Amino acid sequence: MASETRLFWLIIALLGGGLIYLLSPVLAPFIAAAFFAYIGDPLVNKLEVKKSISRNLAATIVFTITFLILVLLTAVLLPLIESQISTLISNMPEYIKWLGTTLIPILKEYLGFEMEIIDLAEIQSMLSKHWKDAGGILSSLFGQVSRSGFALVGLLINLLLIPVLTFYLLRDWDSIIESIDGLLPLKQQPIIRKLARQSDEMLGAFLRGQLLVMLALGIIYTLGLWMVGLDFALLIGVFAGVVSFVPYLGLILGMLFAVISAILQFKGFDVVHWVALVFIVAQLLEGMLLTPKLLGDRIGLHPVAVIFSVMAGGTLYGFYGILLALPVASVLLVLIRYGLQQYRESAFYHGEVELEAEE
Repeated sequence: MASETRLFWLIIALLGGGLIYLLSPVLAPFIAAAFFAYIGDPLVNKLEVKKSISRNLAATIVFTITFLILVLLTAVLLPLIESQISTLISNMPEYIKWLGTTLIPILKEYLGFEMEIIDLAEIQSMLSKHWKDAGGILSSLFGQVSRSGFALVGLLINLLLIPVLTFYLLRDWDSIIESIDGLLPLKQQPIIRKLARQSDEMLGAFLRGQLLVMLALGIIYTLGLWMVGLDFALLIGVFAGVVSFVPYLGLILGMLFAVISAILQFKGFDVVHWVALVFIVAQLLEGMLLTPKLLGDRIGLHPVAVIFSVMAGGTLYGFYGILLALPVASVLLVLIRYGLQQYRESAFYHGEVELEAEE
């Protein structure tokens, strides 16, 4: 009987995995909507309980505020980031010329570096060619999407579906969870509920806390680099904040890009120490204030495990694997802890079961 049950669940898992694979092209808006609904559900619950208002009204308030904030941020940040990218591209020939006429001779004189193998003219030509190619690809892609009515309609439908699905999932989230709970096997309900509750606590703490940490770091990096006077403060600050979910990656890449930007913009090393100070202060604030207050020890993932999870997710499933790596790892950590607890409570761990060696 037990083997038949395991076979049944194995078949269900295989069928479910195959169905998800076949439907993957249309799942993106549903996954995005589920993510936003999961993030916003605790706020809806608080409004519903503390303010004694209906679930519909609470969901409407949270959805409206979140939607307006996202639209406002998009409307403000996207043009600014696009402008900085355009400025970077237009200034690149000047930067490369300064490298060849000023910086490299200084490095040769004081550090003894031999850089004859670096052909800056060739690099500049290559970058110009790729920028043109990239522009051509984007123009071609936009043209194809514009000419293909089906593709354009599909894109618009997906964009419109996300807020609609988010609202309905946010409104009915508790009902959906109750429906799933009612399908659990009666005998295994307590342990499944316990593991689901622990996974929800860990996953919710990670997602909400990490998003707040990323937002705070992005603001700190941007304001700090803006005070230093970098032209690309917003571009570098947003990038460093977004990739900061991987330990030290935002710090390393952000500082690297900021230092290079400072050297090229100010034609020297005059403000490099101020750039370094911005990232040092941000790292201290993250370690002493942001992470303890917003994340604490609720995740429990070692930095090495975080880096491995992100690399493994990217290798197996690309960009989506990177996005899902840490949430999946946090849930797996709950299951691993439960498995270790069961092992430590087992008769085998306590030496009550002896293994018989074959003669």
